[in-house]
Amino acid sequence: MHFQWDWLCLGVLIIGSVTAEIENEEILGADVEVEDFDKQSQEADVDEDESSLGIVYQTPKPTGEVYFTETFDGVLTGWILSKTKKEDTDDNIAKYDGRWEVEELKENTVRGDRGLVLKSVAKHHAISTMLTKAFIFDNKPLIVQYEVNFQEGIDCGGAYIKLLSSSNDLNLEYFFDKTPYTIMFGPDKCGEDYKLHFIFRHKNPKTGEYDEKHAKRPDVDLKKFYLDKKTHLYTLVLKPDDTFEMLIDQTVVSKGSLLEDMVPPVNPPREIEDPADKKPDDWDERPKIPDPNAVKPDDWDEDEPSKIEDLDAVKPKGWLDDEPQYVPDPNAKKPKDWDEEMDGEWEAPQIPNPKCETAPGCGIWVRPMKNNPKYKGKWKAPMIDNPNYQGIWSPRKIPNPDYFEDSHPFEMTAVSAIGLELWSMTSDIYFDNFIICSEKEVADRWAADGWGLKKLVASANEPGMFSQLVTAAEDHPWLWVLYVLTLALPIGLGVLFCWPAKKTDEDIEFKKPAISKAITKGEIKQDREELEDDEIDLEEEKDNEDIVEDERREPEETKGELVKDTQKMEREASPSEDEGEGVEDIDEEEENGVADGGQEEGDKSNKSGSEDEMKEDDESISSGDGPLKSVRKRRVRKD
Repeated sequence: MHFQWDWLCLGVLIIGSVTAEIENEEILGADVEVEDFDKQSQEADVDEDESSLGIVYQTPKPTGEVYFTETFDGVLTGWILSKTKKEDTDDNIAKYDGRWEVEELKENTVRGDRGLVLKSVAKHHAISTMLTKAFIFDNKPLIVQYEVNFQEGIDCGGAYIKLLSSSNDLNLEYFFDKTPYTIMFGPDKCGEDYKLHFIFRHKNPKTGEYDEKHAKRPDVDLKKFYLDKKTHLYTLVLKPDDTFEMLIDQTVVSKGSLLEDMVPPVNPPREIEDPADKKPDDWDERPKIPDPNAVKPDDWDEDEPSKIEDLDAVKPKGWLDDEPQYVPDPNAKKPKDWDEEMDGEWEAPQIPNPKCETAPGCGIWVRPMKNNPKYKGKWKAPMIDNPNYQGIWSPRKIPNPDYFEDSHPFEMTAVSAIGLELWSMTSDIYFDNFIICSEKEVADRWAADGWGLKKLVASANEPGMFSQLVTAAEDHPWLWVLYVLTLALPIGLGVLFCWPAKKTDEDIEFKKPAISKAITKGEIKQDREELEDDEIDLEEEKDNEDIVEDERREPEETKGELVKDTQKMEREASPSEDEGEGVEDIDEEEENGVADGGQEEGDKSNKSGSEDEMKEDDESISSGDGPLKSVRKRRVRKD
């Protein structure tokens, strides 16, 4: 069992070492990948610096066609702060005077990497810039991607972006909440409502008006992305086949169709309810009605109360009838500023009567109430099916005068600018590495150069497994039970399989050496006579032709063994009659020795007699007496 446990421990050590080596290879592989991406960006004019992990940061550079990129690593150019006010808002907070800064992350910093940070609390923020090239919705996908880090968590506020619609009168200095946009995308949270917005403004082909179409809520729990203070990557993929995908950290959290998964739907229904249609006055929607033919029974008494006094109740012994339940507080004192003319006569506050605490009750005893068995309540006629039931009324359907069919809602209004128009009750919301393109490979490579480094640094700076387990248990105390069971199970198995087994009585008896006992001269003489009888029997067995050849040779071999055993037993025998109590034990030992092939181990163990006993044994042998009793018994049993 110790051997099995050693193999188990060795297996655990091997698995642990292999796992650690795999993790190291993954980190080294990530470093190699980062360095490969950096080689493609060596021509960029950036401020290089080396982190404590040996990671060399270089500003991401797009590897294909893009419509817009922004890393905030250099001088903030092209971004314009709004100078207008928010409409329909109190003048004290209507102005977009929230402050923006370009700075590094507070935690998991990648030296040389900076981002745009929302700094003010309870203020409106608005900043925007033009795209490098306007995006037109024709036959190419739209991919919008950027990073967000809620460095201080988030109480109430958003981190979404707006892609502003192209127009001749677009002025970014007057960018505010009513500025026309084509797409709004990104995280938003207030209270316990965690959202990931995807909204697009759809133009009605009949009226020319715009309506907001909201994507259905993701089925994924988004809470951790708002509270873990890590940088997360948000991606929107809008395809020409009128489908969309929303991703967080390159994992799809929601997808659907612009025609089927937007609220309200892009296309209105073909028919609508006639607003002029009204329900007739005689329309009966009641599926059940009281039975008009039912009659109240004569013995139905509606005046019986539901509760009556319990006449069988008896006042408990010791009930204090003369003691009130509450008495004035004897320790209370009238306040010094009490004015009896203004406040009236002062009375001490009431407290429970201390005498009632040890008694069954105080005050006037009243019989308790019980349910009245005669109570039936007010009589009502039983319900029956309504013979005049006509069903639930609904207006008739008419063709929708506003119906239209847009079979390709992907063809939205072109966009030429990007903006952040936000309100937040928490500061230090970090934005970085914006990109708008049409190729997913370009966006993925861009993410590897930026967000990939942040993720690598954050992973390297994470606390050890033990700290994470303790933190998790603080949030979920029931995990302590799981930890204890997880630790107790291997310990219990180890004790069960590795603890030395307790020796049983059978094992002790099996290993106990045989104890030699002396044989008297009378018994030796009797054994010799019995041995002579056995020799006669052996001669008769030789003449028997039916006995197999092995059995014919057996008496001869046994005879020699008997002689040897006889001599040994005579030498070991004691003349004392007091020591003859152990004859039976020696007989049984000799029987086992001869039956197993004449083993001599049992014989050697009996050589414990004294020299005097040895001499007496020799005399007994010379006089013709021998210890043959046990030999005879063995021979008879074998025959």
